[in-house]
Amino acid sequence: MDLIQRFLFEDLDVRGALVQLGPVWRQIQRNRDYPPAVRSLLGEMAAVTAIIAGNLKTPGRITFQLSGHGAVSLLVIDCSETLNLRGFAKSEGPIVGNSISELLGDGRLLLSLDVEGMQQPYQSYVPLEGETIASVFEHYLQQSEQAPAALFLAADGDNAAGLFLQKLPAADEKDADGWRRVHGLAQTVTPGELLSLEASVLLQRLFHEETLRVFEPKPVRHDYPPDREKISATLRALGREEIESLLADHGEVVVSDDLSNHEYRFSADEARALFDTPPPNLH
Repeated sequence: MDLIQRFLFEDLDVRGALVQLGPVWRQIQRNRDYPPAVRSLLGEMAAVTAIIAGNLKTPGRITFQLSGHGAVSLLVIDCSETLNLRGFAKSEGPIVGNSISELLGDGRLLLSLDVEGMQQPYQSYVPLEGETIASVFEHYLQQSEQAPAALFLAADGDNAAGLFLQKLPAADEKDADGWRRVHGLAQTVTPGELLSLEASVLLQRLFHEETLRVFEPKPVRHDYPPDREKISATLRALGREEIESLLADHGEVVVSDDLSNHEYRFSADEARALFDTPPPNLH
C-alpha cells in the first residue's frame, strides 16, 4: 500500500497525486504511543511530505520541521529522493484540541532541502497560515509554485493518506471550468475513503467523468536499519571524559535516534571499551 500514485487530467492541465501509507506509517510510529491528535498531525505531515518529495524538480532530501511552544513542541518528517520516509513528534502534558494553534501555539515551519552538490542544505522558514496541516501546506505550495493547489489529508493509527491537486498554467485555456469542477469533486472525498480504498478505486470513484492519465506508482519505504557502529564513532568523538561524566550520572549511555526510531544502550563496560579498542578501518 505504501505508494505515490501521480496522475494528470489530460483535457484540463491539472495534475495530481495520491499517497497511501500503511506499513511505513506504522513503522514510523512503532513503540511511540502518540496521543491521537499528535498521531493525526504527524501522519498527515508524512503524507504531504512524501507528495512534495515525489514532485521535486531537482531530486533531493526534503525535511519539514513544525515547531511551537504548545503541548506539541515538534513535528519532523524527512524524505529522501528515493522516497525513504522517517519522522517523529514530541509532546508533553495534556493534549487539548486538534488545530495547529491549539496544539503548537505560536508554531513555525522550517523547510530544509539537501541536493547533491550543494555545500549545505537550503533552509527557509515557511509562513504558518492555517489551522490544519492541509491548509498550511496548501498555502506553502501556492506561494512556492505560484499555482493554486488543494490537499486532502487523513491519518489514524494504521494508515496515512493524502490527495493533492494543482492547477497548471494552461488550465483555463483548456477548460475555464475545469479546475473548479475537479476541485469540487475532490472535496467530496472522506477520510475513510482516503485511508481504505485502493488508489485506482478512489480515483475512479472521484473522477470517473474526467480523462485521467495515471502514471506508474512509486513505492514509499522506511528503510533505516540500526547502525550501532555509527553511534559508537559519535561517542568516541565526544571523548572519554564526556562519556565518564555520562556514566557517573546515569550508569550507562543511552542514545536516541528519534528520526530513524532507534535507541542505543551502552553499559559502562561497553562505553569504556570504545576507547580501549582501535576504531574500525572505514576504507
